[in-house]
Amino acid sequence: MSKPAAEFIPLNIAILTVSDSRTIDEDTSGQYLVDQLTAAGHNLADRQLITDDIYNIRAVISGWIADANIHAVITTGGTGFFIRDSMPEAVSVLFDKSIDGFGEMFRLISKDDIGMSTIQSRAIAGMANSTGIFCLPGSTGACRTGWEGILKEQFDSRTRPCNFVPHFMRANPSHEAHDHG
Repeated sequence: MSKPAAEFIPLNIAILTVSDSRTIDEDTSGQYLVDQLTAAGHNLADRQLITDDIYNIRAVISGWIADANIHAVITTGGTGFFIRDSMPEAVSVLFDKSIDGFGEMFRLISKDDIGMSTIQSRAIAGMANSTGIFCLPGSTGACRTGWEGILKEQFDSRTRPCNFVPHFMRANPSHEAHDHG
């Protein structure tokens, strides 16, 4: 195992909100994630809000996966059981590897806030082309749980004993997070 970086490495993170009813101005969940990632020292690479359509979701995320400058994608919305909730079906086929522990831990820490309703969360995550994809439910509270409980630490190159940052950099040499400018 490689030794974690001694200094913070800012990541380029894209945010995708999936909603059939909200506009970007009403997107409190996406805005929460933007505010938190930038406050933590990361860069907002892109932000979009689209309707819950499997093929539109795949198209947007595939573009981000192909972009060597984007290290991670966080989505909000589309993880429930309603007929239009299709985030897991849309993104799971894009994964090179799934991050099973993400959904498991999200549900575990969500239990404190929402009890056994947490079993209805289909939060998932995976890696594709050295890009992390983390799918959270659409509520701002769920985004807070995912960010504060998991992602904030795992996106920090100083977190020991390990974090996701080396995985975002490793396989694709063009995935350099260092700012040379």
